[in-house]
Amino acid sequence: MSDDGTQESATQQRIDHPVLSRQRLGGDEARQRKPKLPKKLYEGELARLQIELVKLQEWIKAEGVKVVVVFEGRDAAGKGGVIKRIAEPLNPRICRIEALGTPTDREKTQWWFQRYVARLPAAGEMVLFDRSWYNRALVERVMGFCTEDQYREFLRTCPEFERMLVRAGIILIKYWFSVSDEEQERRFQNRMETPTKRWKLSPMDLESRARWSEYSIAKDVMFNHTDIKQAPWYVVNADDKRRARLNTITHLLSLIPYEDLTPGQIELPPRQSDIGYIRPPLSEQTFVPEEY
Repeated sequence: MSDDGTQESATQQRIDHPVLSRQRLGGDEARQRKPKLPKKLYEGELARLQIELVKLQEWIKAEGVKVVVVFEGRDAAGKGGVIKRIAEPLNPRICRIEALGTPTDREKTQWWFQRYVARLPAAGEMVLFDRSWYNRALVERVMGFCTEDQYREFLRTCPEFERMLVRAGIILIKYWFSVSDEEQERRFQNRMETPTKRWKLSPMDLESRARWSEYSIAKDVMFNHTDIKQAPWYVVNADDKRRARLNTITHLLSLIPYEDLTPGQIELPPRQSDIGYIRPPLSEQTFVPEEY
């Protein structure tokens, strides 16, 4: 499908030879490594940006706006870290994270987009998708979890699905986190050596690691078919986690014309007297042991 919704020819829809604008989409060969961002500078900028995220949240709630942010990328690209920093200062009733697992047997019989539609935002909500409907174009394609017909149907219908979301009033933003093979390898090693991170490394991650080129091809084809003007892909250079987090949040804020609706200063009224209340004996309550 073209951006105006017209049917493209079979030649235009060829899957095997995508033509991409590397300058705009940010291919791996365009990556330039910068010095690591100092921790103090990073923490200061993150705190400032998180204040802006709270302002964005208040505006979304007040105006009844619906926002969907899609985070895609290779394993260990840093998607979860960025999502965590975005959601950290926000009200989970307004901003929620959706990270869907493997489809159930029942879900496998449904329209592919169906379980994602059920998790779209209502008015005054923002949803962060930690991976999304693009699983079909990536892991399912590379690992052979879908048929060729299912894959081609996704590439054909996904652009129109996203245009429908935009026409329905949803602000749809899509990020691809681009990480080099060397940096991914380093992060995998770190996960293997760190007990609190080892759970992040699954057999599927290791299998994906062995199929780097296949994932690259799948990603290129995905961009070629789904980088539409109504919902373009934005590529994040993710080799430096700190820079990736700040750059993503800054860019996200720049795309939404929010206003500062922060409530005025609140003054706490004096506490009411507790005359007449008798506290029960402490011996009647069960306390957590004070080990520290």
